[in-house]
Amino acid sequence: MIEAFGYEFFRSALLAGLLASVVCGIIGSYIVVKHMISVAGGVSHAAFGGIGLGYLLGLDPLTGAFFFTLGVSVAIWGLMERAREHIDTLIGAFWAGGMAFGILCISLTHGYTSDLFSYLFGDILLVPPEHLILISLLGIFVIIIVTLFYPALQAVAFDQEYATISGLPTRGLNLLVLILIAVAVVVLIQVVGTILVIALLTLPAAIARHFSKTLSGLMIKSTIISMIITTIGIFLSWIFDIPSGSMIILFGVCVYLVVTAGKEMFNHRVLSGREQ
Repeated sequence: MIEAFGYEFFRSALLAGLLASVVCGIIGSYIVVKHMISVAGGVSHAAFGGIGLGYLLGLDPLTGAFFFTLGVSVAIWGLMERAREHIDTLIGAFWAGGMAFGILCISLTHGYTSDLFSYLFGDILLVPPEHLILISLLGIFVIIIVTLFYPALQAVAFDQEYATISGLPTRGLNLLVLILIAVAVVVLIQVVGTILVIALLTLPAAIARHFSKTLSGLMIKSTIISMIITTIGIFLSWIFDIPSGSMIILFGVCVYLVVTAGKEMFNHRVLSGREQ
C-alpha cells in the first residue's frame, strides 16, 4: 500500500476520488431526500448517449456527455412538469434511449474505441490531469450553487407544496437540481462509469441518513463517507488487482448493508427495552 503512493497515477486516482466525493455527497444527499433516485438513474444512463456522440464527432467523450446530459435533464424537467403520472415510463425511456443512442453512435464511429470500457464501468486509475481540473471546477460550481440556493433547495426537498405556496420558484429550482445531477454524473463517470454512477450517488447519502437530522448535516456526512468508500475501494482494487469502479461500489454496498442492519438491531433493542 505504501508502494502505491510512489505512482503518480495512484495519487491522481485518490485525488479524483476525494474531489468526486464532494459532488457525490452534496448532490446525492438531495437525491435521496427528494426521492429522485429513478430520475438520477435516467440521467446517468442517458449520459452514455453523450459519450457515444463524442466519439462519433471526434470530441472528448466527457464533453459530449456533459452537454448531452444537460439536454436530457432539461427534457426530463419539461416532461415532469406536464406528465407527472407517467414520469416512471418517461424516465425509463430516457434510460434505455440514451444507452441505445450511445451504442448506435459508437457503432458508426470509425476505428477502435479502446477506452470505452472505462466510461461504462469506470477506471479511476486512468484519470488524466485535465479531468482532475474538470472535476475540481465542477465541484466548485456545485458548492457555490448549493450554498447560494441552500434555503430554497432545502424547502423544496422536504415540502415542495409548502415551498410553492410560500412563493418560491419551485419549477426553476427543480430544473437547477436536474442540472446539478447532470454535472455530478459527468464528474463521477471517470470514477465508476455510467453503469454504476447511480450507486455512488445514493449509497453514501443513504448511509449518512441514519446519522443525520438536517440536510446540511447529511451533505457533510455523506461527503465524508463517500471519501472513505472511494479511498478504501481504490486501495482494495490495487491490492487485489480488480476494477476500481466495481470495488468502490461493492465496498459501499457492504457498508450500507452493515450500517442498515446494525441500525435495525439497535432500534429493535431500544424498543424491546422500553416494552420491558
